[in-house]
Amino acid sequence: MELKDEIIINAPKERVYAALNDPEILRQCIPGCEELVQHSDTELEAKIVLKVGPVKARFSGDVQLDKSGAPDAFSLTGQGNGGAAGHAKGGADVTLVADGDNTILTYDAKAQIGGKLAQLGSRLIQSTAKKIAAKFFKNFAEVLDAEQVA
Repeated sequence: MELKDEIIINAPKERVYAALNDPEILRQCIPGCEELVQHSDTELEAKIVLKVGPVKARFSGDVQLDKSGAPDAFSLTGQGNGGAAGHAKGGADVTLVADGDNTILTYDAKAQIGGKLAQLGSRLIQSTAKKIAAKFFKNFAEVLDAEQVA
């Protein structure tokens, strides 16, 4: 499964990059996130509850960040286990481009799933993944907008 999109965020690139590396902001923005722990500058651990069609599962997983292209670009890879519901692994490449006072964020993500989730059908999985990504970026943009108003 692949997801690609481009989002305009009403904040300077440096602020967007810093927010994408702030575990507290990410925890607030990730749909279903119960816990997000930063173990190092490049390692995170998450606990997330997701509902995909009739399957609701609590996933725990690890994310590794590659910041070698920062602050213009970075990538992440991760894997999670949802017990009987299945497992997922994947990654994303994120690019940030300054556009005046705004930032254009582009992402290209790939994921593989297995277990009960994989039996639900690719259309349901793809539409759910798109909704989750859209909700994350909507939440993210709202958090950064609220910071500028405060």
